Amino acid sequence: MSFTVAIVGRPNVGKSTLFNRLVGKKLALVDDTPGVTRDRRPGDAKLVDLRFRIIDTAGLEEAGPDTLEGRMRAQTEAAIDEADLSLFVVDAKTGLTPLDKTLGEMLRRRGKPVVLVANKSEARGSDSGFYDAYTLGLGEPVPISAEHGQGMIDLRDAIVEALGPEKAFDEDEDDEAETDVDVSAGSFAGEGDSDEDFEPAYDDTKPLRVAIVGRPNAGKSTLINRFLGEDRLLTGPEAGITRDSISVEWDWRGRTIKMFDTAGMRRKARVQEKLEKLSVADALRAIRFAETVVIVFDATIPFEKQDLQIVDLVLREGRAAVLAFNKWDLVEDPQAFLTDLREKTERLLPQARGIRAVPISGQTGYGLDKLMQNIIDTDMVWNKRISTARLNRWLESSQIQHPPPAVSGRRIRLKYMTQVKARPPAFMISCTRSDALPESYVRYLINGLRADFQMPGVPIRIHFKSAENPYEHKRKKR
Repeated sequence: MSFTVAIVGRPNVGKSTLFNRLVGKKLALVDDTPGVTRDRRPGDAKLVDLRFRIIDTAGLEEAGPDTLEGRMRAQTEAAIDEADLSLFVVDAKTGLTPLDKTLGEMLRRRGKPVVLVANKSEARGSDSGFYDAYTLGLGEPVPISAEHGQGMIDLRDAIVEALGPEKAFDEDEDDEAETDVDVSAGSFAGEGDSDEDFEPAYDDTKPLRVAIVGRPNAGKSTLINRFLGEDRLLTGPEAGITRDSISVEWDWRGRTIKMFDTAGMRRKARVQEKLEKLSVADALRAIRFAETVVIVFDATIPFEKQDLQIVDLVLREGRAAVLAFNKWDLVEDPQAFLTDLREKTERLLPQARGIRAVPISGQTGYGLDKLMQNIIDTDMVWNKRISTARLNRWLESSQIQHPPPAVSGRRIRLKYMTQVKARPPAFMISCTRSDALPESYVRYLINGLRADFQMPGVPIRIHFKSAENPYEHKRKKR
């Protein structure tokens, strides 16, 4: 992108609504409650013929540095320092407040270009608030309605004037717009290949999308900050600080990693407020678009019921999963505790036999390289494809060792097997009387695939297909 813009202002003036309008998607959570946005969220914006990077920020408030509001303010000030231009949003409907004037003075001291934006100008009685904005001394305000998309042409002209045409239209030749959609959508690792012996190699150069999920206060944001080596995400002792699913990019051993921080997910019965429901929905969306999901456990209180439900949810979505036992620096007897965790993992998560579990500390950085290697290894298994010839040899051997049961005196025969897709691995078996095959035999086949083809910890799906009887219609006529 040619330049970066930060959207700033006091709480509840419509910053996130304007952000969503400019990126063309509802990425940021929007609610009438003041202070919804807490972290700074980047996005790729389009405004008429302008293309630029935009940052949504928390509402600026006057507070001490040790408070949650003070830490939010520090994140916003970091966004202002990073940006080439600030869009200072005021509410034309309610008019200026003393906080608006304080913020205007702060932006003026920064010495960077500022465009004053009078939002909600479509409301009746907004004229007085619009003219009040002149008193800030930041130039002529631009009247807009972020909700209805009014005034966008005027906003574009004001940005070009503030930056200058050379800066505003300086296109980066090698820039390819990255979007908040699955970068690998539609590339199912060779899906649909007809060659029975074809097993494509794993592509370790493609970007990897990783979602970090878990209960509130498990240390998800602290973990990502440790990976990045900076205080990129808002953290603190308070539970439930993160609300939006924020994406950050970084390189690990030459590979691009796009990591999503998500809101903590409590038990469904406890999620009552609308804002928390929106946050959890955003976290679920991040899981669906991710390739690998890291479920962060609090090592001091592991395997709460909600932890197990989150793991089950991730596996049902078909994602590759890795467990991270955080706060390992607080464990008193690590070796004995690790042995106990391994036993509980196998016993409490039978649907993910062999799932990788790594002890880590987001606070000290312990185990992070090992966690990343396990993420890569799990993604490799999740993308795995097995040739049809190998699968059918395995199917024949499995039936010899443990034949399918006879139902009503008739033996079920498994005839043919092939892999229909990867991500996660899914197989189709042609057989007789597929509806009569017991669930216990399906589990036997899945466990055999895990063991014989080294596919631990990822969801495996098997679909059964019965051949149609060409004389079935005649039997029905009788």
